[in-house]
Amino acid sequence: MRKNVGIRDVALAAGVSVTTVSHVLNDVAHARISTETRDKVRSAARQLGYGPNRLAQALRSRRTGILGLVSENIATTPHAGRIILGADDAARARGYTLMVINTSGTASPASRKADVETLLERQVDGILYATMYHRTVDAPVNLCKVPSVLVGAVSAGEGFPSVVPDEYAGARTAVETLLAAGHTRIGFINNAAAAPSTRARLCGFRGTLTGAGLDGGTAPVEAASPDAKGGYEAARRILEGANPPSALFCYNDRMAMGAYRAAAELGLAIPGDLSVVGFDDQELIAANLHPGLTTVALPHYEMGSWAAERLIETVEGTTGQGGAVPEPVLLGCPLVPRGSVAGPGI
Repeated sequence: MRKNVGIRDVALAAGVSVTTVSHVLNDVAHARISTETRDKVRSAARQLGYGPNRLAQALRSRRTGILGLVSENIATTPHAGRIILGADDAARARGYTLMVINTSGTASPASRKADVETLLERQVDGILYATMYHRTVDAPVNLCKVPSVLVGAVSAGEGFPSVVPDEYAGARTAVETLLAAGHTRIGFINNAAAAPSTRARLCGFRGTLTGAGLDGGTAPVEAASPDAKGGYEAARRILEGANPPSALFCYNDRMAMGAYRAAAELGLAIPGDLSVVGFDDQELIAANLHPGLTTVALPHYEMGSWAAERLIETVEGTTGQGGAVPEPVLLGCPLVPRGSVAGPGI
């Protein structure tokens, strides 16, 4: 049987010192080693089937190379599951493994604390805590035991670094798209539930209209449940009112789907009689409506990636949270144009 390959075998095959092999395979940042030598060492290690001793590394660094992610429902939601993909890609690129636990958004504080404890028992180096919707949360009390970052949420209590969508700017993009098409009568179908996204998208809607010289304060707004049924009911109220708008901005794509139904029942063609812009870019909805829904995308992948990078920086730079916690990082929400916007009366 072939003997176990050791670091000295790799050094001999590459023609370098054991120290050089160690620095290359452990990605020691300060090591002054040429790219040619690094390639030679990695090639020799691959040919011999040698890899760094992860257990020994963990004992030296007191890190396991594992990050935890507690997600509220997102593991079972296709579009928001991109948070996990973004975090996993960023973690792998830095040599970390992501361990995911899915929990319910309606879970009790004790249940969410138990989920975090499960990760702590496995000695994760840090935890990402991700929520389904942008909101303020009471983070589990034991989350502060290791470096942690919130994804899509801000903490109501002890501060944690966090990353959220720029809801205001996303709403501005949606309204500017309708203004650029020539619309001056624009209505907003909003979520009835109190949440940071509800408030920010409404402010973005009104502020953008006002900035364009229109009366954002009196523009028609109807609130309902953030689903197709709510969107349908709110759209009917707006479109059947006096001087109905020629365009609608909808809180999310599901509400926009309801607005499509309301428009059809009222004999309004999209986009000929009514232009519609959604929010979220839920592809199963937006891309399959007829015509396809122009919408604003939530940066799920980018939030997951940013959060993992921030967490790893904390893990490798400090032993805890350390220092002042910055304001939540806002990530942009790009427009995804499809076929639901045209000029008024076109």
